[in-house]
Amino acid sequence: METYKFKTTINCGSCVKAVTPHLNKLEGVEDWKVDTNNPDKVLEVKSDSLNAQQIKTTVEKAGFKAEQI
Repeated sequence: METYKFKTTINCGSCVKAVTPHLNKLEGVEDWKVDTNNPDKVLEVKSDSLNAQQIKTTVEKAGFKAEQI
């Protein structure tokens, strides 16, 4: 199981709601969360089959920026 972390522009509850369906339908995501209290708005994704680029692309399709950290 890999844990990927991204600095994002997901900065509030509404933003989390907007990205939720995209991450939930992504095959291979075991768990994910966004720390909106962190200044970098860190998205943490646990997966055993996805790579960082696939996750980043999904977040960007939802309308947010993501940069792996």
